[in-house]
Amino acid sequence: MAPPLFPNPEITDQYQGRTLDIEAIQLLLPHRPPFLMLDRVIELDPAKSAVGIKCVTMNEWFFVGHYPEFPVMPGVLILEALAQLAGVVVMTGMERGAWVPLFTGVEKAKFRRPVRPGDVLRLEVTILSVKPRFGRLMSEMNMRALVDGQLVTEATCSFALVNREQ
Repeated sequence: MAPPLFPNPEITDQYQGRTLDIEAIQLLLPHRPPFLMLDRVIELDPAKSAVGIKCVTMNEWFFVGHYPEFPVMPGVLILEALAQLAGVVVMTGMERGAWVPLFTGVEKAKFRRPVRPGDVLRLEVTILSVKPRFGRLMSEMNMRALVDGQLVTEATCSFALVNREQ
């Protein structure tokens, strides 16, 4: 089955200018706690870009074993939070259900400073390109995470929209 047209204006219009709470995010993404890394989407330009929030607390499951004496959020989980926001951006241009966004690559990832309990991550994702390829829709995105206006993580990532039935 070929990927659907992207973006679908009938779908993107319902998300334009909206903020998304956790319930709305769960309608778009298959992730569930403890692996749902987004708390809120505060800016959304459907199928183009988004800004999300992740509040990092000492109660996070990963702090139990990741440097318990000096708790630091693992960089791969910051990338996962960014990838989930990218999934929201992609899914706001698609009909839900049959298609799921999957991480296919990470390039130019840089980790600038540790993220600690009490930090609020501002996650920013912008689609750079979307191309049909090998029966899938491939997307490349620029992603950044900031704390108090300071860049903590940046990367260019790619995603594929995959049919659940394949």
